[in-house]
Amino acid sequence: MTYMMNITSRSQSFNRRALGFNSPRAHRALLFSRLLRALIVIVSGVSVISFFLAVGSGYIHVLPSLSQAFQGFGVSVFNGSSDDCDAFDGSWVIDDSYPLYNASECPFAERGFDCLGNGRIDKDYVKWRWKPKNCDIPKFDVQTVLEMLRGKRIVFVGDSMSRTQWESLICLLMTGVEDKRSVYEVNGNKITKRIRYLGVRFSSFNFTVEFFRSVFLVQHNWVLKHAPKRVRSTLRLDKLDDIANQLVNSDVLIFNSGHWWVTGKLFGTGCYFQVGKSLKLGMPISTAFRTAIDTWASWVETKIDTNRTHVFFRTFEPSHWSDPALRYCNVTQQPSLETGGKAQSRFSDTVMEVVKNRNVPVNVLHITSMSAFRTDAHVGTWSDNASLSDCSHWCLPGVPDAWNEIFLSYLLANHRSSLP
Repeated sequence: MTYMMNITSRSQSFNRRALGFNSPRAHRALLFSRLLRALIVIVSGVSVISFFLAVGSGYIHVLPSLSQAFQGFGVSVFNGSSDDCDAFDGSWVIDDSYPLYNASECPFAERGFDCLGNGRIDKDYVKWRWKPKNCDIPKFDVQTVLEMLRGKRIVFVGDSMSRTQWESLICLLMTGVEDKRSVYEVNGNKITKRIRYLGVRFSSFNFTVEFFRSVFLVQHNWVLKHAPKRVRSTLRLDKLDDIANQLVNSDVLIFNSGHWWVTGKLFGTGCYFQVGKSLKLGMPISTAFRTAIDTWASWVETKIDTNRTHVFFRTFEPSHWSDPALRYCNVTQQPSLETGGKAQSRFSDTVMEVVKNRNVPVNVLHITSMSAFRTDAHVGTWSDNASLSDCSHWCLPGVPDAWNEIFLSYLLANHRSSLP
């Protein structure tokens, strides 16, 4: 099946032309626009030179276009070119129609991610929209999306970054629901990081948006008999998490993993790798992650009916710690002009390689590079615990909304192409 995405040359959702943040001129224009809010700032001729030209050669054979980034998707572009549009090659642009929701009014946005509600004064960070270089992502139309999702089951699987995207999607969708009481967590749970399953039902539209916490995607088991004393638990790299059976009957699956695959969260806690009955004490983390993603890909191939279920994997989200060892976090007021070497990730590379080299019908949301500019959009000290800095998680509203806009655009493209 070929999915066609309707991307047009003119965006009707903006009251001024877009200014890309890949240029120093953006800083000056942003300041000017903030001082003269009554004026419409029109900036033209800004040459946006994509960072992919500098660092993208390592990806070009994997992601030359959307049709390869999202297997099966054909994309029309607005400039008359026959080339496909790479939705992840672009820039952040100012758009005064953003943000798309108020986190303080969304009961499913974690208090710790509501930066404005927690006292952040500068608001420019919520005004940035992601703009691909050669096309436009359709303006978010909540009623169209709600109707598309009617009767469906959408499931996020991963770590706290996945939960943030889950919360973002629910808050976006709630803007189109008149009776807010018709949207509820199915078990009456509050949204916290300690609960392994959360499911929010939109009863008026008969669909659910669910989250399963699975930070490694594979099984985490406690200590083996006769294991060395340093081994307190293992990751079964050859077995998917024991929640896997609960995922099968989904209409949309969105996976992520990466932030827990670090020495401190593994070996530092006594967690080592296991394949079958064999303990792999000397296995590097990169090899273990590759093995786990291969296991996940095999599960998708054998267990998921891809004629029904759309499978996505969202790549690694960069953190922006000024000093990771000291957990020092410096949140900027504007996006960075450079990606600071964070446009690439070994975790993202691994996912791309596995999907490319296997017959896995998976749509890869390659958000690593687009998120690398957003040093301004992390929680910082504007959480529910101001004594701790956080340059890993994102404020809501914010960057995860852009991930969801791209994700929803592809679902809509498929939905429209399947209509008689």
